[in-house]
Amino acid sequence: MAKEFLDFLKNYGVIGLAIAVIIGGKMNALVDAVVKELLMPFIGLLIPGGDWRTLAVTVGETKFGIGPVLAAGVDFIVVAMVVFIFAKKILKEATVTKK
Repeated sequence: MAKEFLDFLKNYGVIGLAIAVIIGGKMNALVDAVVKELLMPFIGLLIPGGDWRTLAVTVGETKFGIGPVLAAGVDFIVVAMVVFIFAKKILKEATVTKK
């Protein structure tokens, strides 16, 4: 049973997937730190004053949180750009030439 289990782990790449998940989690922490601690302060200098991340519009008794949506969008764009730059520098895939 133990040998069968080890064969299962090897054949289906479970160990490689586990390693990728662990490394991916740590990469997420690194990217978050770079974005929040290094890049967002510079972006904050470019955006007009005030706490725009909490901006909300109230219509009647309904509150629409525009700031959190904008903040999530800015965070996504910055994180995507950082991941793109990391991937481009680290992976450096060779271009395939057409024959």
